[in-house]
Amino acid sequence: MDILTSLLSGFAVAVTPLNLALAVFGCFAGTLIGALPGLGPVNGVAILIPVAFAMNLEPSSALIMLSCIYYGCMYGGRISSIMLNIPGDEPAIMTTLDGYPMARQGQAAKALGISAVASFVGATFATLGLTFFAPLLAKAAIHFGPADYFALYVMAFATIGGVTGVNPFKTLLAAMIGLLLASVGLDPGTGTARFTFGSFHLYDGFDPIVAIVGLFAVSEIIMYFESHAVAGTGPAKLGRVLPKFREVFEGFTASIRGAVIGFICGVLPGAGASLGAFVSYSTEKQISDKHGTFGTGDPRGIAAPEAGNNAASGGALIPMLTLGVPGSGTTAVMLALLVSLNIQPGPLLFERQPDLVWGLIAALYLANVVLLVLNIPMVGLFTRLLSLPQWLLMPIVVMVSFIGIYSISHSTFDLFVMIGFGLLGYALRKFDISLVPVVLGLLLGADMENNLRRALSISGGDFSILLQSPIALVIYGFTALMLAFSFGIAMRRRPAVLDK
Repeated sequence: MDILTSLLSGFAVAVTPLNLALAVFGCFAGTLIGALPGLGPVNGVAILIPVAFAMNLEPSSALIMLSCIYYGCMYGGRISSIMLNIPGDEPAIMTTLDGYPMARQGQAAKALGISAVASFVGATFATLGLTFFAPLLAKAAIHFGPADYFALYVMAFATIGGVTGVNPFKTLLAAMIGLLLASVGLDPGTGTARFTFGSFHLYDGFDPIVAIVGLFAVSEIIMYFESHAVAGTGPAKLGRVLPKFREVFEGFTASIRGAVIGFICGVLPGAGASLGAFVSYSTEKQISDKHGTFGTGDPRGIAAPEAGNNAASGGALIPMLTLGVPGSGTTAVMLALLVSLNIQPGPLLFERQPDLVWGLIAALYLANVVLLVLNIPMVGLFTRLLSLPQWLLMPIVVMVSFIGIYSISHSTFDLFVMIGFGLLGYALRKFDISLVPVVLGLLLGADMENNLRRALSISGGDFSILLQSPIALVIYGFTALMLAFSFGIAMRRRPAVLDK
């Protein structure tokens, strides 16, 4: 069937009054949920699945609503990252590196505007890819074996030193801490408890959401109390409500690069938006950071990860729809919804239920426009948050953090874990060690271990399988180049880096 004809039939489904209303509702609700620290798209979609069943929605309508919530959450995750230095979800971690410094410099509106445009670029690119290249890209992802995924994660951790600071050694140390934390829980191969100290609460390991809120929100609160003089500095200057065209154009090429990289990461099953945002930021830093401005409020440091995580979100729908394999945690929840509705995603879905698939794709085009229209006028509202005095803002952060975590698990143990991660984050920040590698290690460590185990199971324990795949060798070669470049830049900027 002709793609354009199918897309037109999809728009006929998407623009029905019910589906259009559900798309707008999903975009608005997703933005609000994404802005709340600790919730994120997985919980946002999971929380509203009962709403879809309670309304007795048709499968296409339910999928449209949840997909728009998914996209809205990816947009909204940048708000608390930029305004409060607290990521709304995992992929928004990279946005804090340059978004929060811009906000503290009185450029919050500019940062939010650039992130909204970059998110639109990334999400639209992903939707175009979903429309025209889904079968081809899904087939390409099939060729990635466990050894290739392991090489991909090695690249992520090996190049992390060039992302978050001028001292790669400290960031690699932070990544190792994250990997150690990721090993807590039941061994996936033997079922033996590791580093749980007899606590059944730790059998599933540390919840990344709890860790993120603790590391960023709680440590930020502790840092505030330590330097309470910040309360007397007055509100930051809000600046312009909308960014200038030139400012948007400066980050446009970074958005395009981030969209391409993020989309590729999203298509790979299990890679997800977190890896897409990280690789997009890392690559953009290596390409564009000629004067060491990344991490101090560079617009390109916002545009690249925002385009990357939104493109990865759209790309993650491809393996779910064409292979029945979720590309991210959120698409895994959506896959569960489809199965519960007696719909089996896979290669035949486009033939058997074209209205469902093309209606969803058309709705995503509409959702991107709705989100851009909603978010740009709301930039002024978001920037007003900075005008709140710190003594009022910090208790709100505490309340939202604790309520958000408790609403997810209803476990007081998770609250104590969150406080523990907050103390860890405070200690690391006192030693000028970035928190981002810790979180990335915690997020990606389990997948890295699982792919290593699968590769060794295939080879009977022969580690040479990790070097036998041409794809893995290309990734390792690229890793070596980026790592050498990262250390070279670090040595050139700070000759005394080895002494610190």
